[in-house]
Amino acid sequence: MLKQILSKLPRKSSKSDPLDCAGSDSSNNATNFGNEIRRSNSGNATLNGLNVVKRMSSAIFPASVTAGMEVVEPYLSFKDVSNAEKQNLFVSKLNLCCVVVDFTDPDKNHVENDLKRQTLIELVDFVSSGSARFTESAIAAMCKMCAINLFRVFPPKSRSNCTGGETEDEEPMFDPAWSHLQIVYELLLRFISYSSLDAKVAKKYIDHSFILRLLDLFDSEDPRERDCLKTILHRIYGKFMVHRPFLRKAVSNIIYRFVFETERHNGIAELLEIFGSVISGFALPLKEEHKIFLWRALIPLHKPKSVGIYHQQLTYCVAQFLEKEPKLASTVIRGLLKYWPVTNSQKELMFLSELEEVLEMSNMVEFQKIMVPLFRRIACCLNSSHFQVAERAHFLWNNEHILNLVTHNRQVIVPLIIPALERNTKNHWNQAVLNLTLNVRKMFCEMDEELVLACQGKFEEEDLKSSVAAEKRRTTWERLETAAGYQPVIGNISILVKPATCSVTC
Repeated sequence: MLKQILSKLPRKSSKSDPLDCAGSDSSNNATNFGNEIRRSNSGNATLNGLNVVKRMSSAIFPASVTAGMEVVEPYLSFKDVSNAEKQNLFVSKLNLCCVVVDFTDPDKNHVENDLKRQTLIELVDFVSSGSARFTESAIAAMCKMCAINLFRVFPPKSRSNCTGGETEDEEPMFDPAWSHLQIVYELLLRFISYSSLDAKVAKKYIDHSFILRLLDLFDSEDPRERDCLKTILHRIYGKFMVHRPFLRKAVSNIIYRFVFETERHNGIAELLEIFGSVISGFALPLKEEHKIFLWRALIPLHKPKSVGIYHQQLTYCVAQFLEKEPKLASTVIRGLLKYWPVTNSQKELMFLSELEEVLEMSNMVEFQKIMVPLFRRIACCLNSSHFQVAERAHFLWNNEHILNLVTHNRQVIVPLIIPALERNTKNHWNQAVLNLTLNVRKMFCEMDEELVLACQGKFEEEDLKSSVAAEKRRTTWERLETAAGYQPVIGNISILVKPATCSVTC
Protein backbone atom coordinates (compact mmCIF):
# COMPACT_ATOMS: atom_id res chain seq x y z
CA MET A 1 0.00 0.00 0.00
CA LEU A 2 2.77 2.43 0.94
CA LYS A 3 4.56 1.76 -2.33
CA GLN A 4 1.37 2.44 -4.27
CA ILE A 5 0.86 5.80 -2.50
CA LEU A 6 4.45 6.87 -3.07
CA SER A 7 4.31 5.87 -6.72
CA LYS A 8 1.42 8.28 -7.30
CA LEU A 9 3.33 11.31 -5.89
CA PRO A 10 4.81 13.70 -8.54
CA ARG A 11 8.52 13.29 -9.12
CA LYS A 12 11.11 15.96 -10.07
CA SER A 13 12.88 15.64 -13.37
CA SER A 14 16.27 13.99 -13.46
CA LYS A 15 17.90 17.39 -13.92
CA SER A 16 17.08 18.40 -10.39
CA ASP A 17 18.25 15.19 -8.71
CA PRO A 18 21.79 16.41 -8.03
CA LEU A 19 20.37 19.45 -6.23
CA ASP A 20 18.63 17.22 -3.71
CA CYS A 21 21.94 15.82 -2.55
CA ALA A 22 22.62 19.08 -0.70
CA GLY A 23 19.10 19.63 0.51
CA SER A 24 20.09 19.39 4.13
CA ASP A 25 22.18 22.54 3.78
CA SER A 26 19.47 24.64 2.18
CA SER A 27 18.85 26.58 5.39
CA ASN A 28 22.21 28.37 5.13
CA ASN A 29 21.77 32.12 4.91
CA ALA A 30 22.53 33.66 1.51
CA THR A 31 24.45 36.50 3.12
CA ASN A 32 27.04 34.22 4.66
CA PHE A 33 29.65 35.32 2.14
CA GLY A 34 32.70 34.15 3.99
CA ASN A 35 32.29 30.41 3.33
CA GLU A 36 34.32 29.85 0.20
CA ILE A 37 33.78 26.76 -1.92
CA ARG A 38 36.97 25.13 -3.10
CA ARG A 39 37.61 21.94 -5.01
CA SER A 40 40.50 19.55 -4.87
CA ASN A 41 42.08 18.45 -8.11
CA SER A 42 41.74 14.91 -9.34
CA GLY A 43 42.09 13.10 -12.63
CA ASN A 44 38.43 13.67 -13.57
CA ALA A 45 38.07 17.15 -12.04
CA THR A 46 37.08 18.76 -15.32
CA LEU A 47 34.56 16.07 -16.06
CA ASN A 48 32.87 16.45 -12.67
CA GLY A 49 33.05 20.28 -12.48
CA LEU A 50 29.51 20.97 -13.55
CA ASN A 51 28.02 18.23 -11.39
CA VAL A 52 29.79 19.57 -8.29
CA VAL A 53 28.24 22.99 -8.82
CA LYS A 54 24.76 21.54 -9.29
CA ARG A 55 25.09 19.58 -6.06
CA MET A 56 26.08 22.75 -4.21
CA SER A 57 23.44 25.12 -5.58
CA SER A 58 20.83 24.31 -2.95
CA ALA A 59 23.39 25.12 -0.26
CA ILE A 60 24.02 28.53 -1.75
CA PHE A 61 20.49 29.88 -1.51
CA PRO A 62 18.02 29.72 1.37
CA ALA A 63 15.02 27.47 0.90
CA SER A 64 12.75 30.52 0.78
CA VAL A 65 14.70 31.87 -2.20
CA THR A 66 15.14 28.68 -4.19
CA ALA A 67 11.63 27.34 -3.67
CA GLY A 68 9.89 26.80 -6.98
CA MET A 69 13.00 27.42 -9.08
CA GLU A 70 13.35 25.31 -12.18
CA VAL A 71 16.87 24.01 -12.69
CA VAL A 72 18.44 24.74 -16.07
CA GLU A 73 21.69 23.17 -17.16
CA PRO A 74 24.39 25.90 -16.80
CA TYR A 75 26.28 24.95 -19.95
CA LEU A 76 23.39 25.94 -22.18
CA SER A 77 23.57 29.24 -24.04
CA PHE A 78 21.17 32.08 -23.32
CA LYS A 79 20.20 31.94 -26.99
CA ASP A 80 19.08 28.33 -26.62
CA VAL A 81 16.48 28.91 -23.90
CA SER A 82 13.22 30.80 -23.80
CA ASN A 83 12.90 34.20 -22.13
CA ALA A 84 11.07 32.57 -19.22
CA GLU A 85 14.01 30.25 -18.54
CA LYS A 86 16.78 32.85 -18.88
CA GLN A 87 16.48 33.92 -15.24
CA ASN A 88 16.98 30.33 -14.05
CA LEU A 89 19.84 29.81 -16.50
CA PHE A 90 21.43 32.99 -15.17
CA VAL A 91 21.33 31.57 -11.63
CA SER A 92 22.65 28.20 -12.79
CA LYS A 93 25.63 29.84 -14.49
CA LEU A 94 26.33 31.86 -11.36
CA ASN A 95 26.34 28.57 -9.44
CA LEU A 96 28.83 27.16 -11.88
CA CYS A 97 31.20 30.08 -11.25
CA CYS A 98 31.14 29.53 -7.48
CA VAL A 99 33.93 26.96 -7.77
CA VAL A 100 37.25 28.62 -6.90
CA VAL A 101 40.26 27.20 -8.69
CA ASP A 102 43.99 27.58 -8.21
CA PHE A 103 45.79 30.01 -10.53
CA THR A 104 49.28 29.77 -9.09
CA ASP A 105 50.10 26.98 -11.55
CA PRO A 106 49.10 27.94 -15.13
CA ASP A 107 49.10 24.29 -16.25
CA LYS A 108 46.71 23.24 -13.49
CA ASN A 109 42.94 22.94 -14.14
CA HIS A 110 43.45 24.49 -17.57
CA VAL A 111 40.21 23.20 -19.11
CA GLU A 112 38.13 23.99 -16.03
CA ASN A 113 39.54 27.52 -15.88
CA ASP A 114 38.60 28.12 -19.51
CA LEU A 115 35.08 26.85 -18.85
CA LYS A 116 34.63 29.16 -15.91
CA ARG A 117 36.06 32.14 -17.78
CA GLN A 118 33.75 31.56 -20.74
CA THR A 119 30.76 31.31 -18.40
CA LEU A 120 31.69 34.59 -16.70
CA ILE A 121 31.92 36.31 -20.08
CA GLU A 122 28.46 34.98 -20.97
CA LEU A 123 27.09 36.42 -17.72
CA VAL A 124 28.63 39.81 -18.44
CA ASP A 125 27.17 39.84 -21.94
CA PHE A 126 23.75 38.87 -20.60
CA VAL A 127 23.72 41.66 -18.00
CA SER A 128 25.07 44.15 -20.56
CA SER A 129 22.28 43.29 -22.97
CA GLY A 130 19.73 44.97 -20.68
CA SER A 131 17.30 42.06 -20.87
CA ALA A 132 18.07 40.73 -17.39
CA ARG A 133 15.47 41.01 -14.65
CA PHE A 134 16.99 40.43 -11.25
CA THR A 135 14.73 38.53 -8.88
CA GLU A 136 15.74 38.06 -5.27
CA SER A 137 17.19 34.63 -6.06
CA ALA A 138 19.32 36.14 -8.84
CA ILE A 139 20.52 38.95 -6.55
CA ALA A 140 21.43 36.44 -3.85
CA ALA A 141 23.24 34.22 -6.36
CA MET A 142 25.16 37.18 -7.79
CA CYS A 143 26.33 38.42 -4.38
CA LYS A 144 27.26 34.91 -3.32
CA MET A 145 29.29 34.22 -6.46
CA CYS A 146 31.12 37.57 -6.20
CA ALA A 147 31.84 37.00 -2.52
CA ILE A 148 33.25 33.52 -3.09
CA ASN A 149 35.53 34.66 -5.91
CA LEU A 150 36.61 38.06 -4.59
CA PHE A 151 36.67 37.95 -0.80
CA ARG A 152 39.95 36.38 0.23
CA VAL A 153 42.74 36.85 2.73
CA PHE A 154 45.87 38.39 1.25
CA PRO A 155 49.23 36.79 2.05
CA PRO A 156 51.53 38.62 4.49
CA LYS A 157 53.13 41.74 3.09
CA SER A 158 56.18 40.73 1.11
CA ARG A 159 57.56 44.24 0.81
CA SER A 160 60.58 45.15 2.89
CA ASN A 161 59.58 48.80 3.18
CA CYS A 162 57.92 49.33 6.55
CA THR A 163 56.79 52.88 5.94
CA GLY A 164 53.60 52.10 4.07
CA GLY A 165 52.10 50.22 1.16
CA GLU A 166 53.46 50.72 -2.31
CA THR A 167 56.02 53.44 -2.76
CA GLU A 168 56.82 55.39 -5.88
CA ASP A 169 59.98 53.33 -6.46
CA GLU A 170 58.38 49.88 -6.14
CA GLU A 171 57.03 47.84 -9.00
CA PRO A 172 53.35 46.88 -8.57
CA MET A 173 52.54 43.25 -7.85
CA PHE A 174 49.96 41.52 -10.06
CA ASP A 175 47.56 38.78 -9.01
CA PRO A 176 47.90 35.62 -11.16
CA ALA A 177 44.11 35.13 -10.98
CA TRP A 178 43.40 38.54 -12.48
CA SER A 179 42.16 37.11 -15.79
CA HIS A 180 39.12 35.78 -13.90
CA LEU A 181 38.90 38.39 -11.15
CA GLN A 182 38.65 41.16 -13.74
CA ILE A 183 35.54 39.60 -15.28
CA VAL A 184 33.95 39.08 -11.85
CA TYR A 185 34.56 42.75 -11.02
CA GLU A 186 33.10 43.83 -14.35
CA LEU A 187 30.04 41.66 -13.72
CA LEU A 188 29.58 43.10 -10.22
CA LEU A 189 29.92 46.65 -11.55
CA ARG A 190 27.35 46.11 -14.29
CA PHE A 191 25.03 44.43 -11.78
CA ILE A 192 25.19 47.34 -9.30
CA SER A 193 24.87 49.90 -12.10
CA TYR A 194 21.85 48.14 -13.60
CA SER A 195 19.01 50.66 -13.84
CA SER A 196 16.21 48.25 -12.92
CA LEU A 197 18.01 46.72 -9.93
CA ASP A 198 15.75 46.99 -6.88
CA ALA A 199 17.94 48.60 -4.22
CA LYS A 200 15.48 47.68 -1.45
CA VAL A 201 15.95 43.99 -2.22
CA ALA A 202 19.65 44.19 -3.08
CA LYS A 203 20.55 45.93 0.20
CA LYS A 204 19.71 42.70 2.06
CA TYR A 205 22.63 41.02 0.30
CA ILE A 206 24.93 43.99 -0.31
CA ASP A 207 24.84 44.66 3.42
CA HIS A 208 27.33 45.97 5.99
CA SER A 209 29.21 42.67 6.03
CA PHE A 210 29.54 42.71 2.24
CA ILE A 211 30.77 46.31 2.26
CA LEU A 212 33.37 45.64 4.97
CA ARG A 213 34.75 42.68 3.05
CA LEU A 214 34.83 44.82 -0.09
CA LEU A 215 36.77 47.52 1.77
CA ASP A 216 39.27 44.92 2.95
CA LEU A 217 40.14 44.26 -0.68
CA PHE A 218 41.50 47.81 -1.05
CA ASP A 219 44.68 46.53 0.60
CA SER A 220 45.37 44.45 -2.52
CA GLU A 221 48.83 44.92 -3.97
CA ASP A 222 47.44 44.75 -7.50
CA PRO A 223 46.67 48.33 -8.67
CA ARG A 224 44.22 47.00 -11.28
CA GLU A 225 42.08 45.45 -8.57
CA ARG A 226 42.09 48.62 -6.48
CA ASP A 227 41.02 50.63 -9.52
CA CYS A 228 38.04 48.32 -10.10
CA LEU A 229 37.11 48.45 -6.42
CA LYS A 230 37.20 52.24 -6.51
CA THR A 231 34.56 52.36 -9.24
CA ILE A 232 32.37 49.69 -7.64
CA LEU A 233 32.41 51.26 -4.18
CA HIS A 234 31.54 54.64 -5.65
CA ARG A 235 28.51 53.09 -7.40
CA ILE A 236 27.45 51.37 -4.16
CA TYR A 237 27.66 54.73 -2.38
CA GLY A 238 25.45 56.30 -5.03
CA LYS A 239 22.98 53.41 -5.29
CA PHE A 240 22.41 52.53 -1.61
CA MET A 241 21.77 55.73 0.32
CA VAL A 242 20.99 53.75 3.46
CA HIS A 243 24.60 52.50 3.58
CA ARG A 244 26.28 55.90 3.19
CA PRO A 245 26.82 56.74 6.91
CA PHE A 246 28.17 53.26 7.57
CA LEU A 247 30.49 53.43 4.57
CA ARG A 248 31.91 56.80 5.67
CA LYS A 249 32.50 55.46 9.17
CA ALA A 250 34.14 52.28 7.86
CA VAL A 251 36.55 54.27 5.67
CA SER A 252 37.34 56.55 8.62
CA ASN A 253 38.27 53.49 10.67
CA ILE A 254 40.62 52.29 7.92
CA ILE A 255 42.33 55.70 7.93
CA TYR A 256 42.60 55.76 11.74
CA ARG A 257 44.24 52.33 11.75
CA PHE A 258 46.61 53.36 8.98
CA VAL A 259 47.67 56.65 10.57
CA PHE A 260 47.91 55.72 14.23
CA GLU A 261 48.76 51.99 14.14
CA THR A 262 50.16 50.33 11.04
CA GLU A 263 51.12 53.04 8.51
CA ARG A 264 50.67 50.23 5.97
CA HIS A 265 47.85 50.16 3.45
CA ASN A 266 47.89 49.97 -0.33
CA GLY A 267 44.54 51.59 -1.08
CA ILE A 268 44.53 54.95 0.72
CA ALA A 269 44.89 56.86 -2.57
CA GLU A 270 41.90 55.05 -4.12
CA LEU A 271 39.74 55.58 -1.03
CA LEU A 272 40.56 59.29 -1.10
CA GLU A 273 39.65 59.45 -4.79
CA ILE A 274 36.20 58.13 -3.91
CA PHE A 275 35.81 60.63 -1.11
CA GLY A 276 36.92 63.51 -3.29
CA SER A 277 33.73 62.95 -5.27
CA VAL A 278 31.67 62.27 -2.13
CA ILE A 279 32.77 65.50 -0.43
CA SER A 280 31.83 67.55 -3.48
CA GLY A 281 28.27 66.30 -3.02
CA PHE A 282 27.93 67.29 0.64
CA ALA A 283 25.03 69.63 1.34
CA LEU A 284 25.52 73.03 2.96
CA PRO A 285 25.89 73.85 5.75
CA LEU A 286 28.27 70.99 6.41
CA LYS A 287 27.18 68.52 9.04
CA GLU A 288 29.32 68.14 12.15
CA GLU A 289 29.99 64.54 11.10
CA HIS A 290 31.67 65.74 7.90
CA LYS A 291 33.81 68.31 9.73
CA ILE A 292 34.93 65.59 12.15
CA PHE A 293 36.02 63.52 9.15
CA LEU A 294 38.21 66.44 8.06
CA TRP A 295 39.72 67.00 11.52
CA ARG A 296 40.21 63.41 12.59
CA ALA A 297 40.85 61.57 9.32
CA LEU A 298 42.06 63.82 6.50
CA ILE A 299 44.37 66.17 8.42
CA PRO A 300 46.16 63.34 10.32
CA LEU A 301 46.82 61.67 6.96
CA HIS A 302 49.62 64.24 6.58
CA LYS A 303 51.54 62.44 9.33
CA PRO A 304 52.71 59.12 7.72
CA LYS A 305 56.02 58.97 5.90
CA SER A 306 54.29 57.53 2.84
CA VAL A 307 52.08 60.60 2.36
CA GLY A 308 53.64 61.13 -1.08
CA ILE A 309 51.73 58.14 -2.46
CA TYR A 310 48.33 59.73 -1.84
CA HIS A 311 49.13 63.42 -1.31
CA GLN A 312 47.53 64.54 -4.58
CA GLN A 313 44.22 62.89 -3.66
CA LEU A 314 44.45 64.18 -0.08
CA THR A 315 44.99 67.75 -1.27
CA TYR A 316 41.97 67.45 -3.55
CA CYS A 317 39.75 66.27 -0.67
CA VAL A 318 40.90 69.16 1.52
CA ALA A 319 40.28 71.61 -1.33
CA GLN A 320 36.72 70.25 -1.71
CA PHE A 321 36.06 70.98 1.96
CA LEU A 322 37.38 74.53 1.60
CA GLU A 323 35.24 75.15 -1.47
CA LYS A 324 32.23 74.11 0.58
CA GLU A 325 33.19 76.11 3.67
CA PRO A 326 36.14 78.55 3.36
CA LYS A 327 36.18 79.27 7.09
CA LEU A 328 37.77 75.84 7.59
CA ALA A 329 41.03 77.21 6.12
CA SER A 330 42.50 78.20 9.49
CA THR A 331 41.77 74.70 10.84
CA VAL A 332 43.50 73.08 7.87
CA ILE A 333 46.58 75.32 8.18
CA ARG A 334 46.86 74.58 11.91
CA GLY A 335 46.78 70.90 11.03
CA LEU A 336 49.54 71.36 8.45
CA LEU A 337 51.67 73.19 10.99
CA LYS A 338 51.03 70.46 13.56
CA TYR A 339 52.31 67.72 11.24
CA TRP A 340 54.92 69.84 9.47
CA PRO A 341 57.98 67.68 8.58
CA VAL A 342 61.20 68.84 10.17
CA THR A 343 63.73 66.41 8.69
CA ASN A 344 62.00 65.26 5.49
CA SER A 345 62.59 67.77 2.71
CA GLN A 346 60.43 65.97 0.15
CA LYS A 347 57.43 66.07 2.46
CA GLU A 348 58.18 69.73 3.17
CA LEU A 349 57.96 70.50 -0.55
CA MET A 350 54.55 68.79 -0.70
CA PHE A 351 53.35 70.72 2.35
CA LEU A 352 54.43 74.03 0.81
CA SER A 353 52.53 73.24 -2.38
CA GLU A 354 49.40 72.32 -0.44
CA LEU A 355 49.80 75.38 1.77
CA GLU A 356 49.79 77.65 -1.27
CA GLU A 357 46.59 76.02 -2.52
CA VAL A 358 44.92 76.41 0.88
CA LEU A 359 46.00 80.06 1.21
CA GLU A 360 44.63 80.76 -2.25
CA MET A 361 41.19 79.68 -0.96
CA SER A 362 41.48 81.58 2.35
CA ASN A 363 39.74 84.84 3.16
CA MET A 364 41.19 87.68 5.21
CA VAL A 365 39.50 86.74 8.49
CA GLU A 366 40.76 83.14 8.47
CA PHE A 367 44.21 84.25 7.32
CA GLN A 368 44.61 86.64 10.24
CA LYS A 369 43.85 83.85 12.72
CA ILE A 370 46.94 81.86 11.78
CA MET A 371 49.33 84.29 10.07
CA VAL A 372 51.82 84.57 12.97
CA PRO A 373 52.62 80.84 13.44
CA LEU A 374 52.31 80.33 9.69
CA PHE A 375 54.95 82.90 8.71
CA ARG A 376 57.26 81.80 11.48
CA ARG A 377 57.27 78.41 9.77
CA ILE A 378 57.67 79.99 6.32
CA ALA A 379 60.64 81.97 7.64
CA CYS A 380 62.29 78.69 8.67
CA CYS A 381 61.65 77.34 5.17
CA LEU A 382 63.24 80.44 3.62
CA ASN A 383 66.43 79.63 5.58
CA SER A 384 66.36 75.90 4.75
CA SER A 385 69.72 74.49 3.68
CA HIS A 386 67.80 72.32 1.19
CA PHE A 387 67.73 74.70 -1.76
CA GLN A 388 64.47 73.30 -3.23
CA VAL A 389 62.61 73.95 0.02
CA ALA A 390 64.03 77.48 0.20
CA GLU A 391 63.14 78.14 -3.44
CA ARG A 392 59.58 76.83 -2.99
CA ALA A 393 59.06 79.08 0.03
CA HIS A 394 60.23 82.12 -1.93
CA PHE A 395 57.81 81.27 -4.76
CA LEU A 396 54.84 81.83 -2.42
CA TRP A 397 55.13 85.55 -3.14
CA ASN A 398 54.51 84.92 -6.82
CA ASN A 399 50.88 84.15 -5.94
CA GLU A 400 48.83 87.33 -6.24
CA HIS A 401 46.23 86.31 -3.66
CA ILE A 402 48.88 85.48 -1.06
CA LEU A 403 50.73 88.71 -1.87
CA ASN A 404 47.51 90.64 -1.35
CA LEU A 405 46.97 88.99 2.05
CA VAL A 406 50.56 89.79 3.06
CA THR A 407 50.27 93.40 1.89
CA HIS A 408 47.21 94.05 4.04
CA ASN A 409 48.93 92.51 7.06
CA ARG A 410 52.48 93.66 6.44
CA GLN A 411 52.88 95.27 9.88
CA VAL A 412 52.76 91.77 11.38
CA ILE A 413 54.31 89.66 8.61
CA VAL A 414 57.27 91.77 7.43
CA PRO A 415 58.99 91.75 10.88
CA LEU A 416 58.79 87.93 10.80
CA ILE A 417 60.19 87.56 7.27
CA ILE A 418 62.90 90.25 7.00
CA PRO A 419 65.26 88.58 9.54
CA ALA A 420 65.08 85.34 7.53
CA LEU A 421 65.88 87.22 4.30
CA GLU A 422 68.82 89.01 5.94
CA ARG A 423 70.22 85.73 7.24
CA ASN A 424 70.00 84.31 3.70
CA THR A 425 71.96 87.21 2.22
CA LYS A 426 74.76 86.55 4.70
CA ASN A 427 74.85 82.77 5.02
CA HIS A 428 72.98 80.82 2.32
CA TRP A 429 75.16 78.70 0.06
CA ASN A 430 72.90 78.52 -3.03
CA GLN A 431 73.13 81.33 -5.56
CA ALA A 432 69.60 80.80 -6.89
CA VAL A 433 68.21 81.16 -3.37
CA LEU A 434 70.28 84.32 -2.87
CA ASN A 435 68.83 85.84 -6.04
CA LEU A 436 65.28 84.99 -4.94
CA THR A 437 65.96 86.48 -1.52
CA LEU A 438 67.07 89.75 -3.06
CA ASN A 439 63.95 89.84 -5.25
CA VAL A 440 61.60 89.24 -2.31
CA ARG A 441 63.39 91.88 -0.23
CA LYS A 442 63.11 94.34 -3.10
CA MET A 443 59.39 93.56 -3.35
CA PHE A 444 58.94 94.30 0.37
CA CYS A 445 60.85 97.57 -0.05
CA GLU A 446 58.46 98.62 -2.81
CA MET A 447 55.55 97.62 -0.59
CA ASP A 448 56.66 99.58 2.52
CA GLU A 449 60.26 100.80 2.50
CA GLU A 450 60.03 102.52 5.85
CA LEU A 451 58.85 99.34 7.57
CA VAL A 452 61.57 97.25 5.87
CA LEU A 453 64.31 99.68 6.94
CA ALA A 454 63.02 99.61 10.51
CA CYS A 455 63.01 95.81 10.50
CA GLN A 456 66.52 95.69 9.02
CA GLY A 457 67.77 98.13 11.67
CA LYS A 458 66.23 96.03 14.41
CA PHE A 459 67.74 92.89 12.93
CA GLU A 460 71.22 94.49 12.76
CA GLU A 461 70.88 95.57 16.37
CA GLU A 462 69.83 92.12 17.53
CA ASP A 463 72.50 90.49 15.38
CA LEU A 464 75.14 92.75 16.96
CA LYS A 465 73.91 91.86 20.45
CA SER A 466 74.03 88.21 19.53
CA SER A 467 77.60 88.53 18.23
CA VAL A 468 78.71 90.33 21.39
CA ALA A 469 77.08 87.66 23.57
CA ALA A 470 78.75 84.89 21.54
CA GLU A 471 82.16 86.54 21.86
CA LYS A 472 81.60 86.97 25.60
CA ARG A 473 80.78 83.29 25.99
CA ARG A 474 83.88 82.29 24.02
CA THR A 475 86.14 84.47 26.23
CA THR A 476 84.54 83.09 29.38
CA TRP A 477 85.18 79.50 28.30
CA GLU A 478 88.83 80.33 27.58
CA ARG A 479 89.21 81.74 31.09
CA LEU A 480 87.57 78.69 32.60
CA GLU A 481 89.92 76.36 30.68
CA THR A 482 92.93 78.37 31.89
CA ALA A 483 91.67 78.42 35.47
CA ALA A 484 91.17 74.64 35.45
CA GLY A 485 94.76 73.88 34.35
CA TYR A 486 96.80 71.10 36.10
CA GLN A 487 100.54 70.61 36.76
CA PRO A 488 102.12 67.57 35.02
CA VAL A 489 101.58 64.33 36.95
CA ILE A 490 104.51 63.42 39.32
CA GLY A 491 104.36 59.70 40.01
CA ASN A 492 100.77 58.90 40.89
CA ILE A 493 100.04 62.32 42.35
CA SER A 494 98.69 65.25 40.44
CA ILE A 495 99.26 68.71 41.89
CA LEU A 496 96.53 71.28 41.43
CA VAL A 497 97.89 74.71 40.68
CA LYS A 498 96.18 77.39 42.63
CA PRO A 499 94.67 79.62 39.98
CA ALA A 500 95.23 83.29 39.98
CA THR A 501 92.36 85.27 41.28
CA CYS A 502 90.23 86.34 38.37
CA SER A 503 86.71 87.47 37.95
CA VAL A 504 84.59 85.45 35.59
CA THR A 505 81.39 86.99 34.39
CA CYS A 506 78.92 85.51 31.96
